[in-house]
Amino acid sequence: MVNNIVLAILLMAGVTYLIRVLPLVLIRREIKNRTVRSFLHYVPYVTLSVMTFPAILSATNVIWSALAALAVAVLLSLKGCKLPVVAAFACATVFLVELIPF
Repeated sequence: MVNNIVLAILLMAGVTYLIRVLPLVLIRREIKNRTVRSFLHYVPYVTLSVMTFPAILSATNVIWSALAALAVAVLLSLKGCKLPVVAAFACATVFLVELIPF
């Protein structure tokens, strides 16, 4: 059992190391392709969205409060509100929607 855990940790460490080192070793010059540059520009945003979206929907007791808070947060952020304001209104929305009995 201990050998399996150690093997799993070593395997994960090796994969993580390779993912970080291979681009440095294989790509030595500046990337000129516009499509590849655009793709690499949006990778952090997509990764953050993919990790955050399921957490938003599962963070509350009722799915409707999560959806309402998501809608409020999106609308306020599109209007240009600052992050603390968006977060406060999203939290207030969850609180108010969960007061309604379903």
